[in-house]
Amino acid sequence: MIFLKTPALGKLFASLFLMVLLAACQGMPPAPSAADAAQADHLLVLIDQRLAVAPMVAKAKWNSGGAVNDPPREQLILDAVVAQAKGLDPVFARRFFQAQFDASKAMQLGLHAQWRQQGRGRFDDAPDLGRDVRPVLDKLTPELIAELEKIRPLLAQPGMPAYIEMRSAVLVRGDLDGEPRRVALTGWLRN
Repeated sequence: MIFLKTPALGKLFASLFLMVLLAACQGMPPAPSAADAAQADHLLVLIDQRLAVAPMVAKAKWNSGGAVNDPPREQLILDAVVAQAKGLDPVFARRFFQAQFDASKAMQLGLHAQWRQQGRGRFDDAPDLGRDVRPVLDKLTPELIAELEKIRPLLAQPGMPAYIEMRSAVLVRGDLDGEPRRVALTGWLRN
């Protein structure tokens, strides 16, 4: 490192490094305001809460032998959820909730694969879908819709989609391998 021993070369190197660093920062989108960031964080917490229900669904379906994928039922639920989301563009609402359904299925399929590999038998503590699971989802759905109505206009802000993706790694937890989290953000975040 001969240039560090020469003061002029050391200053030149430091100046060049600083210029490169500043140039890199200029290409980054601006951070959202604290209020907008809090709004995005709240949506991500709700997504995390919804995804946390997936292991309960997986256990119930494991015990019953029910399929993870049930397109007719999923379509009925999706249509009902979109009908509830009167303040949102129906296409956007459908994309968002389809992403949440797909994330839950990714989690369930991952758990079922693990359990098959482990030779897992029936669960003694498997929840009942109608009694234990649906009330939780029924409570979360209107909360998600309300947050979506608030966040939808913010998605057009430069930096907001990147902020949501970055924060999802912190706020959307316990999703096996990151795939359910990625799926939960797909299709609605950047449109």
